[in-house]
Amino acid sequence: MTKSDIVALLEAHKDERGVKHWQGLGSALSSYGIGLTQLRKIAKIIGRNHALAQTLWRSDIYDAKVISLLIDEPEKLTVEMAERQVEELESGMLAHVFASCDATLAKAEFSVGLAVSWTVSKDAMRRRCGFLLLYELSKDKENKALDDVFFLGYIVHIQDELQNEENWVRDAMSAALMGIGRRNRILNTAAIRAAKAIGRIEVDYGHNGCKPLDVLKHLTTNRLRSKFDRRDVERFVFRKHMDVD
Repeated sequence: MTKSDIVALLEAHKDERGVKHWQGLGSALSSYGIGLTQLRKIAKIIGRNHALAQTLWRSDIYDAKVISLLIDEPEKLTVEMAERQVEELESGMLAHVFASCDATLAKAEFSVGLAVSWTVSKDAMRRRCGFLLLYELSKDKENKALDDVFFLGYIVHIQDELQNEENWVRDAMSAALMGIGRRNRILNTAAIRAAKAIGRIEVDYGHNGCKPLDVLKHLTTNRLRSKFDRRDVERFVFRKHMDVD
Protein backbone atom coordinates (compact mmCIF):
# COMPACT_ATOMS: atom_id res chain seq x y z
CA MET A 1 0.00 0.00 0.00
CA THR A 2 1.08 3.58 -0.59
CA LYS A 3 0.63 6.76 1.40
CA SER A 4 -2.24 7.69 -0.92
CA ASP A 5 -3.94 4.37 -0.16
CA ILE A 6 -3.64 5.03 3.57
CA VAL A 7 -5.03 8.54 3.27
CA ALA A 8 -7.98 7.10 1.31
CA LEU A 9 -8.56 4.57 4.11
CA LEU A 10 -8.47 7.34 6.69
CA GLU A 11 -10.87 9.44 4.64
CA ALA A 12 -13.28 6.50 4.50
CA HIS A 13 -13.23 6.21 8.31
CA LYS A 14 -13.43 9.94 9.02
CA ASP A 15 -15.23 10.83 12.25
CA GLU A 16 -16.69 14.34 12.17
CA ARG A 17 -17.17 14.45 15.93
CA GLY A 18 -13.53 13.48 16.40
CA VAL A 19 -12.45 16.12 13.88
CA LYS A 20 -14.31 18.81 15.79
CA HIS A 21 -12.65 17.74 19.04
CA TRP A 22 -9.23 17.72 17.38
CA GLN A 23 -9.66 21.21 16.01
CA GLY A 24 -10.18 22.46 19.55
CA LEU A 25 -6.74 21.18 20.61
CA GLY A 26 -4.84 23.73 18.58
CA SER A 27 -2.48 21.25 16.92
CA ALA A 28 -0.54 22.10 13.78
CA LEU A 29 -1.43 18.63 12.45
CA SER A 30 -4.69 17.84 10.72
CA SER A 31 -6.78 14.81 11.70
CA TYR A 32 -9.62 12.65 10.46
CA GLY A 33 -10.79 12.32 14.08
CA ILE A 34 -10.42 8.53 14.15
CA GLY A 35 -10.13 6.83 17.53
CA LEU A 36 -7.21 4.60 18.47
CA THR A 37 -9.29 1.40 18.42
CA GLN A 38 -10.26 2.01 14.79
CA LEU A 39 -6.72 3.04 13.86
CA ARG A 40 -5.46 -0.27 15.25
CA LYS A 41 -7.92 -2.13 13.04
CA ILE A 42 -6.71 -0.17 10.03
CA ALA A 43 -3.10 -0.89 10.97
CA LYS A 44 -3.84 -4.64 11.02
CA ILE A 45 -5.28 -4.39 7.52
CA ILE A 46 -2.12 -2.65 6.32
CA GLY A 47 0.36 -4.98 8.05
CA ARG A 48 3.94 -4.23 9.04
CA ASN A 49 5.88 -2.09 6.59
CA HIS A 50 8.93 -0.12 7.69
CA ALA A 51 9.30 1.97 4.55
CA LEU A 52 5.63 2.94 4.57
CA ALA A 53 5.80 3.69 8.28
CA GLN A 54 8.67 6.10 7.75
CA THR A 55 6.78 7.81 4.92
CA LEU A 56 3.64 8.17 7.04
CA TRP A 57 5.65 9.58 9.95
CA ARG A 58 6.65 12.51 7.74
CA SER A 59 2.98 13.25 7.05
CA ASP A 60 1.20 16.26 8.58
CA ILE A 61 -1.82 14.06 9.41
CA TYR A 62 -2.06 12.89 13.03
CA ASP A 63 -3.90 9.67 12.19
CA ALA A 64 -1.25 8.75 9.61
CA LYS A 65 1.50 9.26 12.20
CA VAL A 66 -0.32 6.95 14.61
CA ILE A 67 -0.59 4.31 11.86
CA SER A 68 3.14 4.75 11.31
CA LEU A 69 3.89 3.91 14.94
CA LEU A 70 1.65 0.83 14.78
CA ILE A 71 2.92 -0.73 11.52
CA ASP A 72 6.67 -0.20 11.75
CA GLU A 73 8.91 -3.27 11.93
CA PRO A 74 10.68 -3.63 15.32
CA GLU A 75 13.75 -5.33 13.85
CA LYS A 76 14.32 -2.36 11.53
CA LEU A 77 14.05 0.32 14.21
CA THR A 78 17.25 1.81 15.60
CA VAL A 79 18.05 3.85 18.69
CA GLU A 80 18.87 6.77 16.38
CA MET A 81 15.38 6.60 14.83
CA ALA A 82 13.76 6.51 18.25
CA GLU A 83 15.83 9.47 19.42
CA ARG A 84 14.80 11.42 16.37
CA GLN A 85 11.11 10.57 16.71
CA VAL A 86 10.96 11.49 20.39
CA GLU A 87 11.91 15.01 19.35
CA GLU A 88 8.96 15.10 16.93
CA LEU A 89 6.01 14.10 19.13
CA GLU A 90 3.91 17.21 18.48
CA SER A 91 4.13 18.60 22.02
CA GLY A 92 3.44 15.15 23.44
CA MET A 93 0.21 14.40 21.58
CA LEU A 94 1.80 11.29 20.09
CA ALA A 95 3.80 10.24 23.15
CA HIS A 96 1.31 7.70 24.49
CA VAL A 97 1.07 5.78 21.21
CA PHE A 98 4.78 6.18 20.53
CA ALA A 99 5.88 4.44 23.74
CA SER A 100 2.92 2.23 24.68
CA CYS A 101 -0.48 1.17 23.21
CA ASP A 102 1.09 -2.00 21.72
CA ALA A 103 3.07 0.14 19.28
CA THR A 104 6.34 -0.98 17.71
CA LEU A 105 8.96 0.73 19.88
CA ALA A 106 8.46 -1.55 22.91
CA LYS A 107 9.00 -4.57 20.64
CA ALA A 108 12.46 -3.43 19.46
CA GLU A 109 15.34 -5.37 20.99
CA PHE A 110 16.87 -2.18 22.41
CA SER A 111 13.64 -1.07 24.14
CA VAL A 112 14.71 -2.06 27.67
CA GLY A 113 17.98 -0.14 27.44
CA LEU A 114 16.16 2.82 25.93
CA ALA A 115 13.62 2.86 28.77
CA VAL A 116 16.43 2.75 31.34
CA SER A 117 18.19 5.64 29.62
CA TRP A 118 15.11 7.79 29.11
CA THR A 119 13.71 7.46 32.64
CA VAL A 120 16.75 9.35 33.97
CA SER A 121 17.03 11.81 31.07
CA LYS A 122 17.15 15.54 31.76
CA ASP A 123 14.50 15.91 29.05
CA ALA A 124 10.93 15.63 30.42
CA MET A 125 9.56 14.19 27.16
CA ARG A 126 12.10 11.37 27.25
CA ARG A 127 11.32 10.67 30.91
CA ARG A 128 7.64 10.54 30.06
CA CYS A 129 8.24 8.13 27.18
CA GLY A 130 10.68 6.10 29.29
CA PHE A 131 8.05 5.40 31.93
CA LEU A 132 5.39 4.72 29.28
CA LEU A 133 7.83 2.20 27.80
CA LEU A 134 8.18 0.61 31.25
CA TYR A 135 4.39 0.30 31.39
CA GLU A 136 4.38 -1.45 28.03
CA LEU A 137 7.36 -3.64 28.95
CA SER A 138 5.62 -4.67 32.16
CA LYS A 139 3.31 -6.80 29.98
CA ASP A 140 6.25 -8.79 28.58
CA LYS A 141 6.62 -12.09 30.48
CA GLU A 142 9.20 -13.62 28.11
CA ASN A 143 12.14 -11.19 28.40
CA LYS A 144 14.38 -12.54 31.19
CA ALA A 145 15.97 -9.11 31.67
CA LEU A 146 12.63 -7.93 33.03
CA ASP A 147 12.78 -9.73 36.35
CA ASP A 148 11.41 -8.70 39.74
CA VAL A 149 14.67 -7.04 40.79
CA PHE A 150 14.57 -4.82 37.69
CA PHE A 151 11.02 -3.67 38.38
CA LEU A 152 11.39 -3.37 42.17
CA GLY A 153 14.05 -0.73 41.57
CA TYR A 154 11.60 1.30 39.52
CA ILE A 155 8.88 0.98 42.15
CA VAL A 156 11.27 2.60 44.64
CA HIS A 157 12.24 5.29 42.11
CA ILE A 158 8.61 6.11 41.33
CA GLN A 159 7.72 6.28 45.03
CA ASP A 160 10.59 8.67 45.71
CA GLU A 161 10.30 10.92 42.65
CA LEU A 162 6.72 10.99 41.33
CA GLN A 163 5.39 13.89 43.35
CA ASN A 164 8.37 16.05 42.33
CA GLU A 165 8.00 15.34 38.62
CA GLU A 166 6.61 17.32 35.69
CA ASN A 167 2.87 16.96 35.01
CA TRP A 168 2.98 14.44 32.15
CA VAL A 169 5.84 12.46 33.67
CA ARG A 170 3.65 11.93 36.75
CA ASP A 171 0.99 10.50 34.46
CA ALA A 172 3.48 8.11 32.84
CA MET A 173 4.94 7.08 36.22
CA SER A 174 1.44 6.25 37.44
CA ALA A 175 0.87 4.00 34.44
CA ALA A 176 4.25 2.31 34.95
CA LEU A 177 3.54 1.66 38.64
CA MET A 178 0.16 0.15 37.79
CA GLY A 179 1.60 -2.05 35.03
CA ILE A 180 4.47 -3.29 37.18
CA GLY A 181 2.12 -4.02 40.08
CA ARG A 182 -0.03 -6.24 37.89
CA ARG A 183 2.81 -8.62 36.95
CA ASN A 184 2.82 -10.85 40.03
CA ARG A 185 2.06 -10.92 43.74
CA ILE A 186 5.54 -9.79 44.86
CA LEU A 187 5.50 -6.70 42.65
CA ASN A 188 1.85 -6.08 43.45
CA THR A 189 2.60 -5.93 47.19
CA ALA A 190 5.52 -3.54 46.60
CA ALA A 191 3.50 -1.36 44.19
CA ILE A 192 0.56 -1.11 46.61
CA ARG A 193 2.94 -0.02 49.37
CA ALA A 194 4.41 2.61 47.03
CA ALA A 195 1.00 3.86 45.91
CA LYS A 196 -0.06 4.34 49.52
CA ALA A 197 3.17 6.20 50.29
CA ILE A 198 2.75 8.45 47.24
CA GLY A 199 -0.82 9.39 48.07
CA ARG A 200 -3.08 11.38 45.79
CA ILE A 201 -1.58 12.01 42.35
CA GLU A 202 -2.51 15.24 40.59
CA VAL A 203 -2.28 15.41 36.79
CA ASP A 204 -3.63 18.32 34.75
CA TYR A 205 -5.25 16.96 31.57
CA GLY A 206 -6.49 20.33 30.42
CA HIS A 207 -10.10 20.50 29.27
CA ASN A 208 -10.52 16.92 28.07
CA GLY A 209 -12.22 15.72 31.26
CA CYS A 210 -9.71 12.98 32.10
CA LYS A 211 -8.95 12.15 35.72
CA PRO A 212 -5.63 10.93 37.17
CA LEU A 213 -5.22 7.17 37.26
CA ASP A 214 -6.25 5.62 40.58
CA VAL A 215 -3.28 3.26 40.83
CA LEU A 216 -4.23 1.81 44.20
CA LYS A 217 -7.73 0.96 43.01
CA HIS A 218 -6.36 -0.88 39.96
CA LEU A 219 -3.86 -2.84 42.06
CA THR A 220 -6.38 -4.06 44.64
CA THR A 221 -9.20 -5.43 42.50
CA ASN A 222 -10.73 -8.82 43.31
CA ARG A 223 -10.04 -9.89 39.74
CA LEU A 224 -6.29 -9.26 40.13
CA ARG A 225 -6.21 -11.05 43.50
CA SER A 226 -8.00 -14.02 41.95
CA LYS A 227 -5.45 -14.13 39.14
CA PHE A 228 -2.58 -14.26 41.62
CA ASP A 229 -4.40 -16.92 43.66
CA ARG A 230 -4.82 -19.10 40.55
CA ARG A 231 -1.11 -18.77 39.78
CA ASP A 232 -0.22 -19.78 43.35
CA VAL A 233 -2.41 -22.88 43.06
CA GLU A 234 -0.87 -23.76 39.69
CA ARG A 235 2.65 -23.46 41.14
CA PHE A 236 1.69 -25.60 44.14
CA VAL A 237 0.20 -28.32 41.94
CA PHE A 238 3.25 -28.25 39.68
CA ARG A 239 5.65 -28.60 42.62
CA LYS A 240 3.64 -31.45 44.09
CA HIS A 241 3.69 -33.18 40.72
CA MET A 242 7.47 -32.75 40.46
CA ASP A 243 7.91 -34.14 44.01
CA VAL A 244 5.86 -37.22 43.13
CA ASP A 245 7.92 -37.81 39.97
